[in-house]
Amino acid sequence: VQALEDHYSPSRWSPRLDRDTIIDAHLAVTAAGTERARASAQTLLHVPYGSGDGEKLDIYFPTDPSETFPVLVYIHGGYWQCLSKDESGFAAPPLVSQGVAVVAVGYDIAPRGHMDTMVLQVRRSLAFLVERYPRIRGIYLCGHSAGAHLAAMVLSTDWTGFQVVPDIKGAVLVSGLYDLEPILHTYVNDALNMSWEVAQRNSPMRHVTPAAPAACEVLMAVAQHDSPEFRRQSQEYSQALRAAGWSVSLLDLAGVDHFDIIERLSEDSYVLTQV
Repeated sequence: VQALEDHYSPSRWSPRLDRDTIIDAHLAVTAAGTERARASAQTLLHVPYGSGDGEKLDIYFPTDPSETFPVLVYIHGGYWQCLSKDESGFAAPPLVSQGVAVVAVGYDIAPRGHMDTMVLQVRRSLAFLVERYPRIRGIYLCGHSAGAHLAAMVLSTDWTGFQVVPDIKGAVLVSGLYDLEPILHTYVNDALNMSWEVAQRNSPMRHVTPAAPAACEVLMAVAQHDSPEFRRQSQEYSQALRAAGWSVSLLDLAGVDHFDIIERLSEDSYVLTQV
């Protein structure tokens, strides 16, 4: 059990900082980056996409928006129990300068939010964006860690229950988890309180749908210093998607860990920003 706990504790695997300081450092970096983004871009903050307190999103508009523009929807990590949209705008500056809108989605984290609720909220936020902003031309999802899990759950959505079908052209899944079963046996589930059924129902690995003809491209990224379990999960999910006909590429990024792999999206020249 201890080995499993370690493998699902991303902060133990970084050579940069010890596990007590790396989370605080990550919070500081993403919060400062978001402040910079809010100061430099035209924004609409705390836009409600539902009636719940946590159901709000932040929009960072492109510097010179054309008639229609693509949008990158960012879904934050934090093991479904910390962080928020308020530290999730750090990736906006390089993108808004290229004519891309960036949306940071808030959702009800645990213990208040249940896993089923979070998945539904993220799906509803996309339906809301499409209905509310007809000028959006194509949605690109980007999720980090738990956010990559939620983004992957979006890919398996049956949209018939919604008024719209979002045109999801791409998904960038960064250092994510795609099978929740192992988490049931770790400290992570203390706040989530998932049953085996909930974990099964919300594991993207178990709900890979055949790729649609104009299916979106999936880019998976994993850090050299992610734990072996995180690396394994990315590998296996990318293989499962590929087997179902999806267009997938897996980027293994050298010299980064579970945290700076995403923090560096604030840099124009960073490989992931470029891709």
